[in-house]
Amino acid sequence: MKKLIYIADDDDNIRGLVKTFLLNSDYDICDFENGELLLKAFDEKECDLVILDVMMPKMDGFEVCRKIREKSTVPIIMLTARGEEIDYITGISIGSDDYFTKPFSPMSLVMRIKAIFRRIDIERNNAEESDEDKERILEFGNVKLDKANKSVECDDTMLNLTPNEFNLFSYLLEKNDRAVSRDELLNEIWGYSSEIETRAVDDTVKRLRKKIKDTGIEIQTVWGYGFRVNDKQGED
Repeated sequence: MKKLIYIADDDDNIRGLVKTFLLNSDYDICDFENGELLLKAFDEKECDLVILDVMMPKMDGFEVCRKIREKSTVPIIMLTARGEEIDYITGISIGSDDYFTKPFSPMSLVMRIKAIFRRIDIERNNAEESDEDKERILEFGNVKLDKANKSVECDDTMLNLTPNEFNLFSYLLEKNDRAVSRDELLNEIWGYSSEIETRAVDDTVKRLRKKIKDTGIEIQTVWGYGFRVNDKQGED
């Protein structure tokens, strides 16, 4: 069955261009001139992926993303024309999976969408593993991560993480004995090859650091390579 993708962008030319490339890549597409129309369609029928322009009249892409995240974990890609870092951080922090700055290459967008769907297939396969694996709990320092319930707890306080933040944190905790490269994180968490240029890893780490700053865990940067988790309490 073909994947269904919803697009919301008030720019007819960009919306039409993206739609053409995705149709040629064998996806089913519904496009909307604003976020309100997309949300109405989403309430009636959930799609497999959403593409949202940030700057839209009435309801901007960030607000549409927030409303979708209240009810679904469907992958969301944001499109922004401003290119400001705050747009990137805001999009990642409210739960978008990735973003593109206009102007962008439609083929690069198609590549990332294919990578996102590959990641979802991997996660689905992992979910079919044994009950022992699904119920696995990771403990590091004073943090406990429950992979089955998708929850993170520190000293009886729950941390509110987005799906990508949770997956990245879980992966770093599993590999706590070594540093993990950006390329490895892109491949394992986002399903991207190293040829795909994106700041998703660094922006997700930046948000995650803020959310775990009051725990005994920190994410250290290994310059020119990637990241690793460290137990600050274990240094005492």
